[in-house]
Amino acid sequence: MTLVTDVKLAANGRMLLPQAVRDAMGITGETRIIVTVDGTDVRLSPIKNVVSKLQALYREHATQDADSAAFLEERRADDADGQDAKV
Repeated sequence: MTLVTDVKLAANGRMLLPQAVRDAMGITGETRIIVTVDGTDVRLSPIKNVVSKLQALYREHATQDADSAAFLEERRADDADGQDAKV
């Protein structure tokens, strides 16, 4: 569904998203959103949607089952390798 509407921007930079926009985005109550600026275009994405997309992307590309401890150990090893390379 495509929804086009205009919104007034106050002098202090605040704006109110109309109810129709919030409904179309699935926003209820107080919600954090991600604001993406591409040139003069702005995209608003509820953070829960972005997290869901990232989780799906991870599941699609994860090649091994690893826990957070293994992940942190790998990052520390990467950091140690980087430290050795500094001159």
